[in-house]
Amino acid sequence: MNIQPLADRVVIKPLEAENKTKGGIVLPDMAKEKPQEGRVVAVGKGKVLENGSVHAPEVKVGDKVLYGKYSGNEITTKEGEELLIMREEDILAIVK
Repeated sequence: MNIQPLADRVVIKPLEAENKTKGGIVLPDMAKEKPQEGRVVAVGKGKVLENGSVHAPEVKVGDKVLYGKYSGNEITTKEGEELLIMREEDILAIVK
């Protein structure tokens, strides 16, 4: 599915939650934490400022980002892919 977000919104594909702890304990589905890391799939044109100019987004397609635990709106595509749509300001950092 081809999604083009509007204004300063970003589409993110969350990374999979870890199946094991660092100590090697296998986690059941109920105990897995909601991921806070993902890959940018699509980016809008940017935020329109009061003077009418457009502030280009800092993130780009392919960036690995960190975001708040309850940020964005979850959507599911027709293909069953789970994505998040959020404003760029809800992204906390770009992982290098």
